[in-house]
Amino acid sequence: MTGEEVAALMSAAGRTGRHGHRDKTLILIAYRHGLRVSELVNLRWEMVDLQAGLIHVTRLKNGVPSIHPIRGVEIRALRRVKRDYPDTDYVFVSERKGPLTTATVRKLLARAGKVAGLPFPVHPHMLRHSTGYKLANDGQDTRAIQHYLGHRNIQHTVRYTELSPDRFQNFWKD
Repeated sequence: MTGEEVAALMSAAGRTGRHGHRDKTLILIAYRHGLRVSELVNLRWEMVDLQAGLIHVTRLKNGVPSIHPIRGVEIRALRRVKRDYPDTDYVFVSERKGPLTTATVRKLLARAGKVAGLPFPVHPHMLRHSTGYKLANDGQDTRAIQHYLGHRNIQHTVRYTELSPDRFQNFWKD
C-alpha cells in the first residue's frame, strides 16, 4: 500500500464503528512502526512512554526488540486512546477492556479497506510491508530498516530495497 492508501484506510477506519479514533490510531501505530498484528494487540501501556516519546517494540517470530521514537501525531492520538479507555493494561482494547484479538484487527482492516474503496482486500501484514517499502523509498539505510522492523536476517529486509525505483538516483552527480 502507498502512503496515500494508508491515509485513506485510516480515514475510513475513523468513520466506521463506535471506536473510530482507536481504530485510526491502531492503523497509524501499526504502519509507523511496522508491527505485526500479534505485536499490535500485545502492545501494553507500560511499553509506551508518552513523556519521552518512545515505544518499546517487542518483536515476535524471534525478531530483535527495539525502541522507536514516537512523534507528535502519534503521541496525541495515543493520549486520546488512553483517555477514552482508562485503566487498561493494553493500548488497544475492546469494550470489555480486554486486548483486541488478531481476528478483530483483521476484520477491522478489511472493513476499513472496503469503506476506503481500495481495489484489493486489506490485511494487517500489508501495513508492515508498506512500512518497509516506504522507508526504502525514502532512502533509509537497509541495515537501519532491518533493525527498525526487527529482522534478524538481512534477506528479509532486502526485498524492500530491491524494488525501490530511486535506489540509484544519487549515485552520480554532474
